[in-house]
Amino acid sequence: KDIDLVLIPTDLWGLHTELTKLGGGKLKMSGSKIIRVMYGSIQVDVYIADEETWATLLLIRTGSAENNVRLCTVARDKGWRLKANGDGLINEAGERIAGDSEESIFEALGLAYQPPERRE
Repeated sequence: KDIDLVLIPTDLWGLHTELTKLGGGKLKMSGSKIIRVMYGSIQVDVYIADEETWATLLLIRTGSAENNVRLCTVARDKGWRLKANGDGLINEAGERIAGDSEESIFEALGLAYQPPERRE
């Protein structure tokens, strides 16, 4: 089991400090885009977002693996890529064509929007 969180931190250093405490004094991984800590037997992955990457990260991290594969497959069939790092939906020219909201990604892919609790 693991927990994925997507945050736009106002104090990244403070977040590192608190997560280090949560992990009993150590982090499993610490970078500019993800912080991983063990809380007992549960792996907690904290994805660091900004306003531009928030919606895509939220979509990827709240969707089931099957839903993510479906979205990526539809994108690939159009010659596009859905970037799991939060960059959004990228067309064949390398331009970001959607990602300001979850809805914008579904719409660009020609799919009906599904809220997180209905993504299977």
